Amino acid sequence: MKKRLKSDCILFSFGGVCYALLEILWRHKTHWTMAVTGGTCFLALYRFYKKHSNMKLIKKCISGSMIITAMEFICGCIVNIKFKLKVWDYSNCRFNIKGQICPFYSILWALLCIPISKICSILCRKELIK
Repeated sequence: MKKRLKSDCILFSFGGVCYALLEILWRHKTHWTMAVTGGTCFLALYRFYKKHSNMKLIKKCISGSMIITAMEFICGCIVNIKFKLKVWDYSNCRFNIKGQICPFYSILWALLCIPISKICSILCRKELIK
């Protein structure tokens, strides 16, 4: 139990820091809620990819994009709609849903899942994280 909690904390922290840095590179700013969301997404993706290690990369990317998009929608509804923090707004994007998610970013998440899948594969293979 302690090993799992330690592993989850490491994965969560890694994902949170990487996502915050990625967002700073992309938008030149971030918000602490994005680190939390990024950490949660990476942890979820790690567990999913570990369970489905034999899945083809394209399916991992599509599944990963769906996981990230769903978490982004949940976070957006809480952070942007409920608490009105205005962290992001996709209202100007075509086919957006409540300004919180849109197809363009879902495609970017799918592309981001390529290196994420490789990182997760390395971590699982080396048994660095249980």
